[in-house]
Amino acid sequence: MSEWIEGRVVGKRCWTDQLFSLEIDAPLEPFKAGQYIKIALDLEGKRIGRPYSAVNPPHRPPLEIYFNEVPTGPLSPRLSLLNPGDRVWVSARPNGIFTLDHVPDARYLWLFATGTALGVYLSILATEEPWRRFERVILVHGARSTEELTYAERIAELGREQGERFTYLPVLSRQRQDAALHGRIPALLEDGQLEERLGLPLAPETGHVMLCGNSHMIGEMKALLEARGMHRHRRHEPGHYTTEQYH
Repeated sequence: MSEWIEGRVVGKRCWTDQLFSLEIDAPLEPFKAGQYIKIALDLEGKRIGRPYSAVNPPHRPPLEIYFNEVPTGPLSPRLSLLNPGDRVWVSARPNGIFTLDHVPDARYLWLFATGTALGVYLSILATEEPWRRFERVILVHGARSTEELTYAERIAELGREQGERFTYLPVLSRQRQDAALHGRIPALLEDGQLEERLGLPLAPETGHVMLCGNSHMIGEMKALLEARGMHRHRRHEPGHYTTEQYH
């Protein structure tokens, strides 16, 4: 099978002047929630591709990706110009192990995201597995301002469906809002504000943590978690946190 298959854009949403979602119709192989698919365009005689996590769950096509336009990047400024009907290339096979298959059982599942890393958790939470395996799921999303708190309708729907089993906590670094904590996720965990707001301790005895987003957040969170006696989960060595890092 060829590495690439042809897809067509069938939907687009511009959340801000830098945040975009695209829906792509393509004959993908089955994937697992949490995996990524490479998206590519032919630019100046070269096929330029980058990995993007699926926002949609496996049972709900079309493929949806959520991305931030990097002005100096080779691909994202071109992707942001696409419209329904435009052609893109899609990797034939999904990849990645940031799935619940690789997460041990625990009472509480903690999901920490910054920016567009929110998308991968929306895919996971739209499946039955987290609600079958975990007593409570906490989604913490770090953004700069309220306009970057995207997918509010889907998050509200999760709240209606799961009730007290699901908690969403936004964290804003450059703006204040009553419903959100102000600051950076690692600092709010370190000084106790995050756990105080949630009314729940993040402890190795009860929780498993998934980390996805920028490298600074992940690095700081790893240090804080390890100081609490939590260590990275590996295939042959069960642990307390799992990471995915895109930049």
